[in-house]
Amino acid sequence: MENLKNSIKFDDKGLVPVVTQDYKTKEVLMVAYMNEEAFNKTLETGKVTYFSRSRNKLWVKGETSGHFQHVKNIRLDCDGDTILVEAEQIDAACHTGNKSCFYRTLTDGAWVEAEAKADAEILTANILQEVYDVIVDRTIHPKEGSYTNYLFTKGLDKILKKVGEETAEVIIAAKNKSKEEIRYEISDLMYHLMVLMVERGVTLEDIYGELKGRR
Repeated sequence: MENLKNSIKFDDKGLVPVVTQDYKTKEVLMVAYMNEEAFNKTLETGKVTYFSRSRNKLWVKGETSGHFQHVKNIRLDCDGDTILVEAEQIDAACHTGNKSCFYRTLTDGAWVEAEAKADAEILTANILQEVYDVIVDRTIHPKEGSYTNYLFTKGLDKILKKVGEETAEVIIAAKNKSKEEIRYEISDLMYHLMVLMVERGVTLEDIYGELKGRR
């Protein structure tokens, strides 16, 4: 432990900047600071803990919101004065409700928020991971009125029944030759399949690996 801390160059205030990114998508989520105590607690608990300069105290990310950051990997830069944390982010990292604190992009001389981007930019493959993560989070933090929690409460047989029903709906939509209907029904099927995956402990990485082997 001592060698780990000795490798980090804390500044004259005993702090080191920390860049935190999503371990799956590699999206930068936020930048904050750690002191030695925060670094140690991060290692001990597996939850990213920062030092709040404004409050002058340790700050476990998610302690009030439930939006914890679970450590997957910690890296130290070549100069030893910046830490990179790769974490599993529960819901949003930013207090604004955005996934990342870096949700504004310089466009034509103005800062444009992510919500204002064209839908084509938002609908990326990452949406699958986002939906999957929300489903997982429902198992940890149930929400009243949540359809996802309703399915988990009813159990495997109910989930399988819904997968069967949605599969039939896809077949009917395909027979009707309506692209909009097919898109809608396939989305329903994919959602219910991900609920089944979470219930059975299958990850998207498991599916990606299987598909990669079939190329």
